[in-house]
Amino acid sequence: MSGLYLSRGLYPAEFFRPTIDFMLEEQLASGVVPWFKDGYADPWDHVEVAMAFSIGGEFDAAERSYFWLRDIQLDDGSWWAAYRNGLVENDQRRESNFVAYVATGVWHHYMISQNQQFLQDMWHTVESAIEFVLRLQHPEGDIDWAVDTEGKPKSDALLTGCSSIYKSLECAHNIAVTLDQDRPEWLSARERLGDAIRHKPERFDRTWESKSRYSMDWFYPVLSGAISGTAGHQRILSRWSEFVEPGLGCRCVADEPWATVAESCELVMALLAVGDHARAVELYSWLHQWRHGDGSYWTGYQFALDILWPEERPTWTAGAVILAADALTGHTPASQLFQSVQLLVPEDTSGYEVKFS
Repeated sequence: MSGLYLSRGLYPAEFFRPTIDFMLEEQLASGVVPWFKDGYADPWDHVEVAMAFSIGGEFDAAERSYFWLRDIQLDDGSWWAAYRNGLVENDQRRESNFVAYVATGVWHHYMISQNQQFLQDMWHTVESAIEFVLRLQHPEGDIDWAVDTEGKPKSDALLTGCSSIYKSLECAHNIAVTLDQDRPEWLSARERLGDAIRHKPERFDRTWESKSRYSMDWFYPVLSGAISGTAGHQRILSRWSEFVEPGLGCRCVADEPWATVAESCELVMALLAVGDHARAVELYSWLHQWRHGDGSYWTGYQFALDILWPEERPTWTAGAVILAADALTGHTPASQLFQSVQLLVPEDTSGYEVKFS
């Protein structure tokens, strides 16, 4: 199925119900959501699915997802890179953007549910996660992408990862303000990180080949709000033809003939963030040709070989589809989360109008 054009106020709940059900079926009793049946789960993609549960009105499933993270959080505030069947799958590293993302998910759920008790229940988890991440920040503002098995920083930064952390720090700040917790150092850290993303390209990819060929390095600084307005729009237009394959979607890598659904959905939200609504609607309309009969979505399409590749339909890809649909239609109170920077101030927690770059 292709050609689904979404408009503000017209969220097709019946169309997306099978997609929500697909993710619910993959959630285990513990609350964790693996990539697919018998697969592993990682903290970042797990949160992506939890946010889709919230959009779909499945608050219990969403909260069980976050409580699973709370219950397995390590003493230093982090999580391992991957888990399977209740056991650690990858104990070689703990990634900073994976750890920080819990703040984005928790704030997203609160924006929709207005469940203050949930926010309170998750506060220690969020606080511990953010403190872990900020211990990895350099004076120049960038944040190491991971620590190894022994907790030693890997001493390099990823632009995509740091951009994701930038959004997570915004959400963590809003959680702190809502709960009357004073964490001004989080905003200071966010400001330094934003400055590095915008003005210090030399702080990224210092010890390996540049990752600028990946589409996420192109649009994530815009998606996170680190680069916005005219500068953000110019950034998107500057490499549009390199990454976007008309009628198919966004490439994962500029030099590979492979369009992926999740990256395309995230690009949709980045386009909305810079006011390019027409491109966002058109790009999203292409993606439903990769929809499976059960409401799930294939990872991507290799158009040189004319094959779906890999032969996987991950839960997090379905989650990204739902997040983009919400952003396009304004279905929930969290629909603007990835379209604007919204920082609460302590005197006013009644709305999200106060905005800073």
